[in-house]
Amino acid sequence: MVSRSYLLAVIFMSIQGSCGEITVTVSPDYISVSPGETVTFSCTSSTRTGDGIAWYQKKPGQSPKLLIYNATSRYTGVPDRFSGVSAGSPYTNYKLTITGVTADDIAHYYCQQGASTPLTR
Repeated sequence: MVSRSYLLAVIFMSIQGSCGEITVTVSPDYISVSPGETVTFSCTSSTRTGDGIAWYQKKPGQSPKLLIYNATSRYTGVPDRFSGVSAGSPYTNYKLTITGVTADDIAHYYCQQGASTPLTR
């Protein structure tokens, strides 16, 4: 039997805003998982962001796809295998979980804060 594993990448974003720089850091940077497994990414913000966190999926040659907004709300059409939670310290720690990973999930995953503007990458 051939064992397959998928490499999922997570990118962090630094957002410049009127209140100064808010840095969001995602971990792990890369993770290898087998089909059907569950993977969880963590996002930590340097400043309280309320529920203003969004998660995006970016595949090569495609525009980023919104998965989760307001930290926990799944965007229209996103499978319920994707879920977001606010975890730990209030409004600074967030998680994205993908259950039942498939080959279609191979992508970069971004965490973006929406507490200050402009929203840049």
